[in-house]
Amino acid sequence: MSRSASVPRGWQRLRRALGHTLKARLVLVFLALALGTTAVFFAGSRAWFSSGWRELAQPLLADYLDRLAVDIGSPPDPARARALVQRLPLAIRIDGPQVHWDSHPDRRDHGPRDDAWRGLLERRSADGHRIRFGVGDWPGGGRSGGFGWLTLASLLALTAGAYGYARRLLRPVEDIHAGALRYGAGDFSQAIPLRRRDELGELASQVNTMAASLQHMLEGQRGLLLAISHELRSPLTRARLHAELVAEGPEQQALLRDLGQMRDLISDLLEGERLAAGAAVLQREPTDLNELVRTQVADSATGAPVRMALAEGLPPLWLDRTRVRLLLRNLLDNAQRHGAGGPVELRIAVEGGEACLTVRDHGPGVEAGQLDRLGQPFYRPDAARARASGGVGLGLYLCRLVAGAHGGRLLLRNAAPGLAVSLYLPIVPSAPNAPSAPTPPRPA
Repeated sequence: MSRSASVPRGWQRLRRALGHTLKARLVLVFLALALGTTAVFFAGSRAWFSSGWRELAQPLLADYLDRLAVDIGSPPDPARARALVQRLPLAIRIDGPQVHWDSHPDRRDHGPRDDAWRGLLERRSADGHRIRFGVGDWPGGGRSGGFGWLTLASLLALTAGAYGYARRLLRPVEDIHAGALRYGAGDFSQAIPLRRRDELGELASQVNTMAASLQHMLEGQRGLLLAISHELRSPLTRARLHAELVAEGPEQQALLRDLGQMRDLISDLLEGERLAAGAAVLQREPTDLNELVRTQVADSATGAPVRMALAEGLPPLWLDRTRVRLLLRNLLDNAQRHGAGGPVELRIAVEGGEACLTVRDHGPGVEAGQLDRLGQPFYRPDAARARASGGVGLGLYLCRLVAGAHGGRLLLRNAAPGLAVSLYLPIVPSAPNAPSAPTPPRPA
């Protein structure tokens, strides 16, 4: 059996949690330091007291017990022993030929069991009686349990205070973590709050400055792309008009086809930039997803047949009909283009409070290492490098943007055979609030 298998899973999870949480590790360091300091103090004190006991306290105690034994008398007088017990916190037991008396008969024994200690705490009278001394009724003994609980409660309170202080101390780290996640998702609307003026506050300020620079750079790139796309539309329209004046033939058809691809590319780029703003660009309305799918399939009834399995009774969804039809058109076109002539399956189901729309083809599929890259702009797998069959690589990118703007997600998986693309849309009873940035897709 391996070492990792012999360790309980709960302990492994605890170790992973402690290794991941900086606050818990700081508190453990505080506790270890406190316990270590206490252990060193007590060990040193014990060593000092043990040497002091041997050199000083032991002779004094022996002389004191000798005097007590003389006070009790020989033969021992129980009355004198009782008076000593009432005056001092002692326990006395007398055993001998004439007297048998015990100040604490409920105890099984007096004193420690160590022979050296017994020899120190026992005395013998001249007439053969053995007198054994011990600790009697200590005034604080009845409260020892209460002191123990009080000590434990104080330790827990100190631990909770240390954890609260560590949490407050590392609160900027949590803010920086949350801000990094927002910036990574493209949401620059909320900066990281500056709670303190120490090193962590400076780090948060530097991250905010970096995010502002990234936002400015992305907006500049986006503006340049929009400007180029707009400027290309006019000469492209004129070129198409001139191409239609060319004599009919293969050259004219090839030219018109290339110009059409350029027009579609510019339209997709502009639509992608619009959708990058998130749900703010959507025109939502209550929509019957089943009816929308039937309409889109009827309008694009070309190529491979589409087999539909719809979810009857699905409540209306708040959708942008135009953008969802764009998504459906791209998914159906991809499935028919790469489906190797096989049928295309379209299924709608309700899964965990979400509407799931899945489009599957029966083609060769995609290599597992390329699934995560599908949906990136201008990315096309090796099997689809030819523009005549593979497009320009913006279809799935637009689909991801449409899904994210609606608060949903797009998942891709190999269906063996073929590729299955699933769109998950939240089912909400009323119009949802528009987020400021698209929801990043979850990993497939």
